[in-house]
Amino acid sequence: MGTPADNRPEWPEYFMQIAHVVKTRGNCSRRQVGAVVIKDRKILSTGYNGTPRGIKNCCDGGCARCASDAPSGSSLGECTCCHAEENAIVQAAYHGIKLKGSTLYCTLSPCLLCAKMIINAGLVKVIYDEVYKFSDQTQALFKEAEVKCVQLVNDK
Repeated sequence: MGTPADNRPEWPEYFMQIAHVVKTRGNCSRRQVGAVVIKDRKILSTGYNGTPRGIKNCCDGGCARCASDAPSGSSLGECTCCHAEENAIVQAAYHGIKLKGSTLYCTLSPCLLCAKMIINAGLVKVIYDEVYKFSDQTQALFKEAEVKCVQLVNDK
């Protein structure tokens, strides 16, 4: 029988586990995504995907695009849901929390729009769990902006 220390996750796994818990609040009817912004091993902000504050939840019919039979990745300009990364950044701004120099943990790799927000918010690193439409353009932006973006590899 191991000690409690044997079962403690390393920091990256710990924060990714939290991102996976955060995603359970997501109200998008198509997929749930979670994000956590960290600095100095402290949680600064969290975000999950879904409709904006005060708007009917996506899962309750708040987003016509998500309720439609539009193929995954199509008609995104019609989607009223916010991405988890977007919400984590916006929630920090809403509460006056600086994100400069922080790291974002996300359950999916960021899209191009979120990459631009991550760069402009001053985040320096992104750690994601699963790949979702991680385009060459998104990767090139991160590289040029010197934002390290890596997939978490869990060896346990």
